[in-house]
Amino acid sequence: MFILNIFFILIFLIIFSDIYINYVPKTNLVLVPLDYKSKEKDNNIEVVINLKIINKSKSKETMVSNFNLDLDFFKSRNNQYLKELDYDERIYIYTESSKKNINNYWPTTIIKANSELLIQVILKYKNNDSKNKIKYIWLKIFWENYGHFGITKKQDGFLVNLNRHNQNKKKLTQIPLNQNYIAIAVKTDLLGSFDNPIETVLNYCKDVTKKNDILTIGETPLAIMQGRYIAPQNLEYSIFSKILCYFFHPTSSLATACGMQLLIDKIGLTRITFSLILGFIFKCIGVKGIFYRLTGFESSLIDDISGTVIPYDKSIVMGPIMTKLFCDKLSKQLEVEVAVVDVNDLGGVKILASSNKSVNNILKDTLKVNPAGNSDEKTPIVLIRNNE
Repeated sequence: MFILNIFFILIFLIIFSDIYINYVPKTNLVLVPLDYKSKEKDNNIEVVINLKIINKSKSKETMVSNFNLDLDFFKSRNNQYLKELDYDERIYIYTESSKKNINNYWPTTIIKANSELLIQVILKYKNNDSKNKIKYIWLKIFWENYGHFGITKKQDGFLVNLNRHNQNKKKLTQIPLNQNYIAIAVKTDLLGSFDNPIETVLNYCKDVTKKNDILTIGETPLAIMQGRYIAPQNLEYSIFSKILCYFFHPTSSLATACGMQLLIDKIGLTRITFSLILGFIFKCIGVKGIFYRLTGFESSLIDDISGTVIPYDKSIVMGPIMTKLFCDKLSKQLEVEVAVVDVNDLGGVKILASSNKSVNNILKDTLKVNPAGNSDEKTPIVLIRNNE
């Protein structure tokens, strides 16, 4: 009887925790990247970046009490990090029809319910050393939300690719797979949330694909272009995430409180706990993978920090969304079949979505050698082509 009472108390605590997580007051502000452009004159570089903060709350206004920038610069030569670079930054906010320079001091700004605030960041620097020419800027934004929930500190990062509009030359690598098929790996620049997924893939593949090709793209690059990554500092960790992460293999993305808390926030503690219990029971009788089947794609596609390329190695990347719609739209424009895949170096191939299920078996067989690689190859797009 005592054990049964303890069991019911634990169930109550788990369900109560889920209710608390769902209904506790929290900020509804979201920072969204819009676009950017750069120009060079006499070795002076100017980069103009447009962002906006959206208040998704239907009734609560929220204040942005602080907004600061930090920049990481990467050189064009081997994407090396550049330690020191003198630059000037200016931040403008749009209030109604006017544009205001905040003069390096962010004024506490109210964002009303169902409204948004436009922000423009202008960076200026000199870059007269061709060997150390800047190729990427990692824009880190540290900002504070203040409202009915208290105060929340948030961190967001956006990749600015200064070479984005100079991608005319296609870099292709041909990889033999078997007697019937070859793979053509398409090299890309680092991708980011400023890149539209459909337009980006079209730009790299519109003159490369041939009839009967199967175009595949990795799930992580697609998720990054969709903005599906988060800084661990934005998560509020519970005791449950710190306990449950111990039940996973050390190399799993759920083996840290960060990855586990993200999953709790997405699907709930109750579902995770019961999936873990059932998964353990089935594992005892030789059936593996039940936990991931019950928790869905969110759990198996989370990449914890260090699981992706620099500078995303300090972010947790979630799985992509609307993958079927992405495949169908791209397939219609390129007139080839398209699939979103998750492939590892151990021969594991998972098809998240495809424009035509008839190609799934071909992909599961041909992608076992992982022609895209899982390191720093920067070939997220792979074409599977008939060898005849």
